Amino acid sequence: MVGKLDEALRFHETALSLRAQRQQLLASNIANADTPNYKARDIDFGGALKDALARSSPASAPTASPLMRTAATHLNGVAADKITGGATAQFRTAAQGSVDGNTVDMDAERNQFVDNAVRYEAGLTLISGQIKNLLAAIQSQ
Repeated sequence: MVGKLDEALRFHETALSLRAQRQQLLASNIANADTPNYKARDIDFGGALKDALARSSPASAPTASPLMRTAATHLNGVAADKITGGATAQFRTAAQGSVDGNTVDMDAERNQFVDNAVRYEAGLTLISGQIKNLLAAIQSQ
């Protein structure tokens, strides 16, 4: 029973997690809009969602090995281009070059930030409705 509930909610859980991580990347881009040589980063949401769902399925095997430490003084960590969900953060191409090397386009970043926030809220609404339906089905028995 628990496995079926997990499977029913897995898609939305994964999507919300990736949306939250993307929101952090977009907020970081906005915060560093005036930082010289800062390169704006983002994730390919569709590809990241497919990868995350493939990794979270019960039959999937781990696809990435952890980083190896070759000396005791090395820090444990994750690759710099990987975010928590395993998605690869990619550099966004600059629409218009700047003198200081910064690739953040504030208009595009704000639009992406708001779009991601709206989609996150929609995901919350969908999962809330799905949970209410599951509760109604459980209580009717």
